[in-house]
Amino acid sequence: MYKKINHPVWAFDAEWVPDPAAGRLLYGLQEEPDDAKVMQEMWRRGGATAEEPQPYLKTVLCRMVSIAAVIRREQKGVVDLKLLSLPHDPAGAKAQTGPDGRAREREVVEPFLQALGKYKPTLVGYNSQAADLRILVQRGIILGIQARDFCHRPNKPWEGVDYFARGSDWNIDLKEVVTPGWGPGTPSLHEIATQCGIPGKMDVSGDQVPNLWLGGQLPRIVAYNEFDALTTYLLWLRTLYFSGQHSAQQHEEEQERVRGLLRREAETAAKPHLLDYLAEWDRLTAAVAR
Repeated sequence: MYKKINHPVWAFDAEWVPDPAAGRLLYGLQEEPDDAKVMQEMWRRGGATAEEPQPYLKTVLCRMVSIAAVIRREQKGVVDLKLLSLPHDPAGAKAQTGPDGRAREREVVEPFLQALGKYKPTLVGYNSQAADLRILVQRGIILGIQARDFCHRPNKPWEGVDYFARGSDWNIDLKEVVTPGWGPGTPSLHEIATQCGIPGKMDVSGDQVPNLWLGGQLPRIVAYNEFDALTTYLLWLRTLYFSGQHSAQQHEEEQERVRGLLRREAETAAKPHLLDYLAEWDRLTAAVAR
């Protein structure tokens, strides 16, 4: 399944919403001041129906509002876990709507791309090849960001990090790991994680993110984003155990590190929602064991 594990590892997830600026530019809506109305028109042109009022839009038409990652570093046998969230202070962040919205978006996209170029981690995502990584590149181009180190590709696979080669050990899409190919049989992250005893969707789902964003509830979006990053990381650990990269004891130790991370972040970073995630994890673990 995996040829080797490269360190550090960043299990990440991103959240985005239809970009009103894109709607105004592409559909001649410059005179419409209401972001909600512009977004409704974007969904309409994207094929909205009564059954599906918010169809999935091309990522190039969407604005990134949050990125979260679980960072695993290992040096001389010592493992350290960290939870990264952008924006760093969602409660204090300026509104991402209005004419300066893309400046706010840049504050999410640019530092993440620069950090990837600097630290060269193994990226782990779920549907990241088709979605998260794609929108990072597209929005980076649209925002006028230079990400030279992130974009660098080695002449040969063994000569360096390559985020653009399918099947690269440096860019793992768990959706492609668990389901080679596409179709109605492809599981969602929620479906496969929950059956493993790992929390999937909790109090927020993806289709709620646009309304949360319009309502200025960025902290709830970031919390939801952190949950998905944690779930992605725990599912990756599960695949490591499945493939024999980790023993049963190692798997338990890795999970305990995540539990420690949740407790530490809940206390030191004032993120009580992480204790909700821990409680749901305990509940599901017990349910699966039964």
